[in-house]
Amino acid sequence: MDYYEHMHIFAIHANEHMPRLKCKRNVCFEPGTVYFKPAGIPVRELEEVVIYHDELESIRLCDLEGLYHEQAAEQMHVSRQTIGRMLESARKKIADAMIHGKAIRFEKENSVKNLNQ
Repeated sequence: MDYYEHMHIFAIHANEHMPRLKCKRNVCFEPGTVYFKPAGIPVRELEEVVIYHDELESIRLCDLEGLYHEQAAEQMHVSRQTIGRMLESARKKIADAMIHGKAIRFEKENSVKNLNQ
């Protein structure tokens, strides 16, 4: 195997394990709490799911404010497909927490640009 074949194989394997970098997502809402959990059970005794601020913002814009995916995507500076993926992920996590009695932890990622600050 020559040098170029080796480098091509290395590049293929390197890309398989490296996720794409996320572009900055605009978020105009920050939750007033870190956890949302079932009443009467200490958080340390609960399993948890993590919902990132951009996922929560997509839920707020589409489900609470009633925006179309395209309108929410414009506000967050992402594609319509990205809004769809964030909504799907957030809804699945919320359903998991509600059905299985888990805590929801809200967490900010580096890819989030908070516009309220």
